[in-house]
Amino acid sequence: MTVHFIGAGPGAADLITVRGRDLIARCPVCLYAGSLVPKALLDYCPEGARIVDTASLSLDDIEAEYSAAARDGKDVARLHSGDLSVWSAMGEQIRRLERLGLDYTVTPGVPSFAAAAATLKRELTVPEVAQSLVLTRISGRASKMPETETLKAFGATGATLAIHLAIHALSKVVEDLTPLYGADCPVAIVVRASWPEERIIMGTLSDIEAKLAQEPVERTALIFVGKGLASEDFRESALYSTDYVRRFRSSAGKAET
Repeated sequence: MTVHFIGAGPGAADLITVRGRDLIARCPVCLYAGSLVPKALLDYCPEGARIVDTASLSLDDIEAEYSAAARDGKDVARLHSGDLSVWSAMGEQIRRLERLGLDYTVTPGVPSFAAAAATLKRELTVPEVAQSLVLTRISGRASKMPETETLKAFGATGATLAIHLAIHALSKVVEDLTPLYGADCPVAIVVRASWPEERIIMGTLSDIEAKLAQEPVERTALIFVGKGLASEDFRESALYSTDYVRRFRSSAGKAET
C-alpha cells in the first residue's frame, strides 16, 4: 500500500501532470482538499473509489484514513492544491506515515505563483531588472513566520516578491515595502489564477489598497511586488544573441552539428 501525494495544480483541472492524473486513476482511495482542489479532478478516480474531502478533517482523522486504507491494502491518492513543496502541510503527514511504516511517493504540481505569472503573461525574471523571486507569506493562524523571515528583510534585496496568504493584510505589505521599493513600484494581485473566475488587480504601492477596496477579495489571491512587473524597455538577454557562443550554437549563429 502506498500513499501518493499529488500536486493538483493551481485550479484549472487540466493543469495537472500526466503522472498525477494517472495515479488518481488507479488509486481506489482519494483524499482531496475540497476547498482548493477542483472537483473535476475527481472524475479521474476509478469507479467505486472512496473519495474523502479533507477540508473538515483533523490530522488525526487523515491518519486514520491512511491506516484504514493500509489495512485494506489500497493505495491512496492524496491531492493538495498547487505544488507540494510549499505550504502544503505534506511534511506533517509524511512524518506520521513514517511512524506507521507506510510507503509514500511525491508528485509535483504546477505552483500557484507560476499560474499567476501566466495569467499576467509576464516573465518574472527580467534581464538586469529582476533576477530573483522570493516566495513568502506573512504570519497567520496556521503557523507563524520565523523572526528573520520578514517582508522588510526580503524587500531589502529588491527582488520580486510573490506574497502568498496575505490579501487580508495588504496594508502591512504596503507599509513594509513602500520605503524599500518606492510608492511607484508596481503591484499585481492575481485572484484565483487559472480558475474560470480569475482576475487581475494592477496598481502601485501607492494606490493598490484603494483599488482592492473597489474590488474586494477575501482569499485565494497572490500579491506580486517588484520593478520587473512593469518593465518594457529592458535589455534583451544574451541567450539568443548571434554573438553569444554556447554549446549548441556556433559564434556565427548556426546550430552545431
